[in-house]
Amino acid sequence: MKIGVVGATGLVGQTFLQILEQRSVGGAAATGVSSADATGFDLALFASENSVGKTMSFRGKSYPVHALSKGCFNGLELVFFSSGDPISQEWAPQAAQAGAWAVDNSAAFRMDDRYPLIVPEVNGDLLSRQKTPTIIANPNCSTIQLVVALNPLLKNLGLESVKVASYQSVSGAGQAGVDELDSQIAAYAGALSRSESNPQHSLKAKAFPHPILSSCIPQIGSLQEGGYYSEEIKVIRESKKILRSPRLRVSAMTVRVPVRASHAEAVWVTLNKEVSREEVVATLAAAPGLVVQDDPAKSIYPLQGRAAGEDPVFVGRIHRDVEDPFTWLFWVVSDNVRKGAALNGVQIAELIFGSPLF
Repeated sequence: MKIGVVGATGLVGQTFLQILEQRSVGGAAATGVSSADATGFDLALFASENSVGKTMSFRGKSYPVHALSKGCFNGLELVFFSSGDPISQEWAPQAAQAGAWAVDNSAAFRMDDRYPLIVPEVNGDLLSRQKTPTIIANPNCSTIQLVVALNPLLKNLGLESVKVASYQSVSGAGQAGVDELDSQIAAYAGALSRSESNPQHSLKAKAFPHPILSSCIPQIGSLQEGGYYSEEIKVIRESKKILRSPRLRVSAMTVRVPVRASHAEAVWVTLNKEVSREEVVATLAAAPGLVVQDDPAKSIYPLQGRAAGEDPVFVGRIHRDVEDPFTWLFWVVSDNVRKGAALNGVQIAELIFGSPLF
């Protein structure tokens, strides 16, 4: 494979490389290929001008970081984009024109009807219709884990409406979000050691509108019409497109929480018929990409800290609404940088090429 990664030095870009490296090791072990032979492909890394001259290691080999330039995608078969909307809008079409499949992690093309918005476990069949290289949109992180859980219910039990409240980790804001939480933890600890009367005064906010260490912040993205923030609009619109259910009623509130990695969601779904708990659990447990962790009597349910670094979407706390027999509640957790971004992109690529990349 001749693969490019745009935004290679960022949090998602680095995770793309980690996952590709893990898959190359697995592929080499499964086929008997030596570790040295497993690196026999072209890897082109791109980032901002500030990163030009740096090198990044992949399978023991160093690769230089380049700036984007005219013709930089020539000869590549696949390019992962994780650099934000403006970069994707300008460069993803150029990658496709150069003959590469462009798997884009930004929001630039998600709601564009010309391009598929893909979660492989849900609507990966759409990729079979794509015969020539084009842009494939990678959904929003909180949308991905939600639709992986909703899809089996929609297909097998019938889904009328969805309400979701998210609890999104700081890694959803990239490395800057993680660094800000870590710096606030250090500042708070320092203020305590100095016996300051209000340690929260030492917390400075830049990546978020308020200090994230001391509060859950019900604001992700920009304010939109009707009082919604853009993250909530993404969940609503993208879920309908991916599930191919434009009439599905979806309501969302998204909240940033002081957790380093993995997003959690409290979900209410109303089915179009009354079913047993055993049916709901069995339907979720049989779905691809989902792992049920549900024994609340033993305090067993998905946790963000434990989901970090893992590939599946985890679901638990599955129970019926006491006021409505058609409505069910459950808790969904997944690593937002892996399944919510880089892993989903790699899975898209593996569907495009019909096999693992290595």
